[in-house]
Amino acid sequence: MKTVIAFPLSPISLEIVDGDIAAQTTDAIVNAANDAFWMGAGVAGAIKARGGREIEYEAMAQGPVEPGESVITGGGRLAARYVIHAAVMGQDLKTSAELIDRATVNSLLMADVYELESIAFPAFGTGVGGFPVDECARIMIRAIRAHATPATSLRLVRLVLFGRTTCETFARVAAELLRSH
Repeated sequence: MKTVIAFPLSPISLEIVDGDIAAQTTDAIVNAANDAFWMGAGVAGAIKARGGREIEYEAMAQGPVEPGESVITGGGRLAARYVIHAAVMGQDLKTSAELIDRATVNSLLMADVYELESIAFPAFGTGVGGFPVDECARIMIRAIRAHATPATSLRLVRLVLFGRTTCETFARVAAELLRSH
């Protein structure tokens, strides 16, 4: 894992890295899920492959939920203790700015409920969902910035992205949005 850039958002440190979310050692990793929580390809497939099918079974037992909501499961064989499954899309596998925002906010709130100090997110909806990377970056980074208050238990939010181009886009957007923070 190579850290591209870190941004201080007191009390949170925001990191943007190019890496494998399923390999993260944060307290929790976030799965970009559908509202029924079955784990197919992309981020979900990588998490299931590394962590085990029990993660999928535990998540599906809590669904379906409204798109934008999230649930938490154990981490199976992952280094992370938990997986937060954020329903970024419905069964049609389509997403929107509103769903990405709600899923990000609800995942951050779930981390606080469990008093987690670190969490790793993928770029929501940019794979199967086909959502534009730059718009996703703006939505997710704004939500993280808004969550960076003294009340949060989080100290590290890591955006774990697939590929140099996606990483560079997130880093550019973060620099724009957080310049005056």
